[in-house]
Amino acid sequence: MLTNKVLIRKITLTLVLLVIARLGIFIPVPGIDHDAFYNGVGQNAVVNFLNIFSGGGFSTIGLFALGIVPYINASLIMQLLTKTIPNLEALQKEEGEKGRQKINQITRYLTLLWAIIQGVGVCLWVKPYVFYWNTGFIFSVIISLSTGSLIVMWFSELITEKGIGNGASLIIFQNIISGIPQTLKNSVFEEKIILTQVLILVPLFIMMLTITIMVQEGIRKINIISARQLIKQNNIDPQSYLPLKLNQGGVMPIVFASAAMALPSYLSSIVTDNTIKGLLYSCINNPLIYISLYGAMIMFFSFFYSSLVLNTEDLSNNLKKMGASIPNVRPGEDTSNYLNKIIYRLTFLGALFLFLVALVPSLITEVTHMNSFRGFGATSLLILVGVAIDTAKQIQTYIISEKYESLMK
Repeated sequence: MLTNKVLIRKITLTLVLLVIARLGIFIPVPGIDHDAFYNGVGQNAVVNFLNIFSGGGFSTIGLFALGIVPYINASLIMQLLTKTIPNLEALQKEEGEKGRQKINQITRYLTLLWAIIQGVGVCLWVKPYVFYWNTGFIFSVIISLSTGSLIVMWFSELITEKGIGNGASLIIFQNIISGIPQTLKNSVFEEKIILTQVLILVPLFIMMLTITIMVQEGIRKINIISARQLIKQNNIDPQSYLPLKLNQGGVMPIVFASAAMALPSYLSSIVTDNTIKGLLYSCINNPLIYISLYGAMIMFFSFFYSSLVLNTEDLSNNLKKMGASIPNVRPGEDTSNYLNKIIYRLTFLGALFLFLVALVPSLITEVTHMNSFRGFGATSLLILVGVAIDTAKQIQTYIISEKYESLMK
């Protein structure tokens, strides 16, 4: 009974913070003609992409318009810096909890800096829709948006620490879910969806969902054996293995690729050179060029992010320290090279999967002629599936650990 009460309290706290974070998006920043701004940016590809993570915040310019985006960017920057700066890497690996707290504090400072930079960008962006453009307006917008972003970051940390699930992921999950009713409204009422289209869409969506779950959960088991096992059993224990995920980067490669592919649309509206404009329009409007670039971007970011997440030299050294090894592979450099080969193959298959899933919304549009489904693509689906699986696992793990502790008592 006590376990249930604690779990309910955690879930309640999580839901309350998520609701507050959602309501904050609709508190308007004063001094802007919001109706004119909303109508003016409705078809902007960059805004539509950012709205995925802010729940429409970049279309409304509310207090929480920046949402969790600055925190995500700051976290990614810290991951890059940790891999490239030896002092930060030592701080993360050698100083334990104290080192992680220092890195978290640096991430918070980077979040504030990034929020200020984005706040300045928003000020310049909304200038045509501002009633009175002056220094006071600029400072008020930057302070409002930066404060809102820090509050959302605080909510995400509270959810992670005292609630259920990963706070940042759940906020993004909520923002994506909030856009689904509008997508369905456009499909049913404006595009007048018919029974034939439903019969095509429902099985296709179920198939995509099933494949996405299988790939997100897919792992390659690399058998490992220790000297103790070899002495006692003279064979390999099937329960001793090194799990390598098929999709190491998760949703991040497709997020980066989608962001990169949204840039040509934005740049084409600000450049004046006709030659550059022609190249940008080719990237946007030529399906073959667009698909080729999109696939190349997904492949590049998949390998790039995989190199950040996994360090084969560290894996090899850790196995050596534990007195374990991979059968028929020498410890040290040979193990590192073997793991690199496996990871490259897995990354290629994972990137290919991401690319195929990314093409599905375009295929749906071609078959059903429903343009509204372009907004609910692979990025959204992968995030929803990944966050739902991770949160369900965390709840299950919490219940099992509480039952185990009660049995021990």
